[in-house]
Parts: sequence; structure tokens; C-alpha cells
Amino acid sequence: MNRKLKNEELDRLSVEEFKTHVKSPIRVILDDVRSLANVGAVFRTSDAFLIEEIFLCGITGCPPHRDIQKTALGATESVKWTYTESVLTAIDSCRKDGFYIAAIEQSENSIRLDKLELSQPVAIIMGNEVHGVSQSAIDLCDGVIEIPQDGTKHSLNVSVATGVVLWELYKKAKGQQI
Repeated sequence: MNRKLKNEELDRLSVEEFKTHVKSPIRVILDDVRSLANVGAVFRTSDAFLIEEIFLCGITGCPPHRDIQKTALGATESVKWTYTESVLTAIDSCRKDGFYIAAIEQSENSIRLDKLELSQPVAIIMGNEVHGVSQSAIDLCDGVIEIPQDGTKHSLNVSVATGVVLWELYKKAKGQQI
């Protein structure tokens, strides 16, 4: 029999412990993500996988906001975040810190997520719900990562896509100690 664990049995980090804990060498750049619920979900997922930092760019909403908090459930307090008007500024910041920059998009010469090999920290760019990652951002990337999809719909909600990508990168980072 499997008994559901109580919250006090989960051995979760406190916000203070999270802030000082060793992070995954992964950053998330949100490029004009319009839905505040999606932004909150990305914060919550980033907390789960100990993501180093989130960059909120352009029209992407910033904490504190009630609609972000609904899905973030407090993760805006634990995960480091920075707002910048331009996604290009976020890309430049990550590149200066030695990160491999990758758009999560469908493009010519994209790398399948399951085939990706990493040897350095990675910053992923997640795009607008309608238009995806801007071409100007893609032009500055080291690569484009595509989530393999075999059904009739070849797109995922940005928060779901972020969860899929972060889980795969988290596993790779843990295994390779990048």
C-alpha cells in the first residue's frame, strides 16, 4: 500500500535554505510571455528544479502580482529573478557568464531535446504564447532545442514546455555535473 505523505514529511527546503543551496546550472529567459499564470507556473517549476535565475523580458509580467502568485505558490520569494526590457540584454548577460544560449523552438537545424548533450551551463529562452521566441533572439542563440512531438498538435503551452525542458536539463545537469 502507498500512503500519501503529509506536507511535514516532505523534507522541503525553507526559502532561506533554497537561496543558499547549490543551484542547477540552468537559467530561464521568458521572452514576452503574456500570461501571468504561465509566469507563475514557470516560477514554481524553477523552484522545483533549483533553477539559478529567471529573466523576465519585455511584456512578461513581474512579481508581485496576484495572478502570478496564484500559480507560483510563493516561488517568487525563493527563485532569483531579474526584469529586463529586452531579451537581448538577458542573452548578453547569460553569455557573459559562460552559459550556452538555446531557444526552445521549432526551427531548421534544431536539436531534439532528448539528443542534447551539455558541457556547460545552459540558458533557455521560452517565447510568447502566440509568436514563440523572436527571430532576433534566435539569431543570437548558440542553438535551438526542439521538444519531440508526434501528435497532431506541434506546440505545447509555454509553462508545460518549460516543465518538460527543465526536467530533462535538470537530469542531464545532475548526471554530468555541468
